[in-house]
Amino acid sequence: MNIQSIFNNNFISTQNDQTKTNISPSQAQQSFSNMLKNAINEVNDAQIQADRLTEKLALGENVELHQVMIAAEKASITLNATMEIRNKVIEAYQEIMRMQV
Repeated sequence: MNIQSIFNNNFISTQNDQTKTNISPSQAQQSFSNMLKNAINEVNDAQIQADRLTEKLALGENVELHQVMIAAEKASITLNATMEIRNKVIEAYQEIMRMQV
């Protein structure tokens, strides 16, 4: 049974490559921005796929119930993980703002 990752691990490999070379802050910011956009797009794609499969099942098309349930759970898990990451980022930002300089 082949198990695929929910998120693409391209960031990890590019991160290791970037530690070997000197990059400017703007390049690091752009890389981080692209990584976030890609992750959010993957979450959105999972949601769209789950919606499409659910719609096909409701219309009586030839779709296996277990495929619909797996897609829905994958979409739910990715959305929940994204929300938890967002919450942690907001907490970190608030903690930094509370620091006295």
